Amino acid sequence: MKTEKDTFKTITKPSEETLFKDRSSKFYGYAFPVNNEEEIKEHIEQLKKQHYNARHWCYAWQLGKEYEKFRANDDGEPSNSAGMPIYGQLQSFGVTNVLVVVVRYFGGTKLGVGGLIQAYKTSAKLALEASNIIEKTIDVDFILKFEYPEMNTVMRIIKDQNLNITNQKMELDCEYVISVRKKEAEKIFQIFNTTYKVSITRIENE
Repeated sequence: MKTEKDTFKTITKPSEETLFKDRSSKFYGYAFPVNNEEEIKEHIEQLKKQHYNARHWCYAWQLGKEYEKFRANDDGEPSNSAGMPIYGQLQSFGVTNVLVVVVRYFGGTKLGVGGLIQAYKTSAKLALEASNIIEKTIDVDFILKFEYPEMNTVMRIIKDQNLNITNQKMELDCEYVISVRKKEAEKIFQIFNTTYKVSITRIENE
């Protein structure tokens, strides 16, 4: 029986700048934690300002806790000689919500497609090696609604199942937001869904 994966790997902060040289060309590598395409655009624009004399700003990114979206960009280098080797390192390290940019200063000697592939791959690898990679769980959020007299019942289940309350509203009508590991989500939903006078609704996250 296949176990559904409910973890993902990402980085906690931007990497240190790395430098790889090949026949006078310089390749500066950077890795950034990102959550959306707007953040990606901002990082690339910032690097273009920082390295305004560079020849190419090639990159690849992966987004989504389940690795749903990705893009690779050669930025003027021969097709698939830059963006895809960078993306290959994102896959090799198994990370998501990460942008890797390699900035190239041309040194006067052409490296050929094979040389470029190796250089961009190596630069991306160095940037990711310079990053702090962590593993996180994929969580599902639910809203629990119940009246105050049901509080003890709800709290007992939360304690028994070791659940995390991320938000709560304590009035005559009570409301909890709980966070559950994805692989436990269906079980927890069924427990509360069959609990008298308690309603449970899944929050659809982006």
